[in-house]
Amino acid sequence: MILIDKPYISDFLIKTIKENNIQIISTSAARELISDNSLNWISEEDAINNFKANANSLLLSNSENSISWIEKNLGFTNLPNQINVFKNKIKFRELLKDTYPNYFFKGIKFEELKQFKIDDIKFPFIIKPAIGFFSIGVYKVESLDEWTQTIDKIELDIEKIKGFYPKEVVDVTEFIIEEIIEGEEYAIDCYFDHEGEPIILNIFHHIFSSKDDLSDRIYSSSKEIIESLKSKFEEFLKLISAKTDLKNFPAHIEIRIDKDGNINPIEVNPLRFGGWCSTGDLTWFAYEFNSYEYFLKGKKPDWGYILKTRKDKKYSIVVLDNSSGYGTDEIEFFDYDFLLKDFNKPLDLRKVNMKGFPIFGFLFTETSADKQAELDEILNSNLRKYIKLK
Repeated sequence: MILIDKPYISDFLIKTIKENNIQIISTSAARELISDNSLNWISEEDAINNFKANANSLLLSNSENSISWIEKNLGFTNLPNQINVFKNKIKFRELLKDTYPNYFFKGIKFEELKQFKIDDIKFPFIIKPAIGFFSIGVYKVESLDEWTQTIDKIELDIEKIKGFYPKEVVDVTEFIIEEIIEGEEYAIDCYFDHEGEPIILNIFHHIFSSKDDLSDRIYSSSKEIIESLKSKFEEFLKLISAKTDLKNFPAHIEIRIDKDGNINPIEVNPLRFGGWCSTGDLTWFAYEFNSYEYFLKGKKPDWGYILKTRKDKKYSIVVLDNSSGYGTDEIEFFDYDFLLKDFNKPLDLRKVNMKGFPIFGFLFTETSADKQAELDEILNSNLRKYIKLK
């Protein structure tokens, strides 16, 4: 079954549901996003009964907005507890404390931030919502002076995102302070099969413009990335599976590799791949297999065959977040045609209503080794060149 919720569903995912006759739970949110009555709609009651009859029923979602439906209706399964451990970064850190005994983290209530004694905390550190999404409210703090400024920025962030996401996706009542692990950051789309074995569907390098950049601007996948890291990441995923008894469970997992080659977990995003149908869809454009279908049918990618023709090619998701400094009320439009001219081989463009969310859209690209400059440029761009002001 698939559980669809806001903010977005791609045409590719709708097509996947239709062509594979996937059961889609008929919630009000799903019906609002999808008007096609010919899909294999299943009532909420029937979906719940399916889980009662078969605790191992498969469930995939496109959005963490669906977590509230799971908590309300599937409390008799393991799913709500598993989701809560992963979504709450404090609980997730506690789960792995014995594996990473020297890793520093501390939970703190939002209303206590201004009175919190920061003297005993080693700089620099990261602060972010214990339950968060999309780098919202995430800051690196280098000094005591920055601490006060950061609290002010967090308060502004909270005002900006009010009403955008439910509390199950972004909850700013509690924050986590944690030490910084220097190194390269990666995201993994995967699922754990009926025996708890991890199946990797894609690996992305999360690229930053500088050591102070915490944005989500670019995620890139390639033959070189997958071949060099797949085995290493599978061993790490087996650790996660063993600690949580994950079975028939899709996930989007973020990790960082330090200078000594050690894997340090950042977060596990349950029951979905990358948000906004990003990484799940790009896998098709890049490697011509369908991640959603592979999970629901228990299929495994033949990476040896798939990667034969992908040498020196990089497949990227460009998140067009509004880093311009302009408010939405100042912007007349975003020039998507001008944007596309800056890329040698754009694969797909998804436009987003900037009045609803603080992003302009998502761009999928294929970049050859000699065209790396186009990614470097967009990585460092504030996007003002594409914006027409009122």
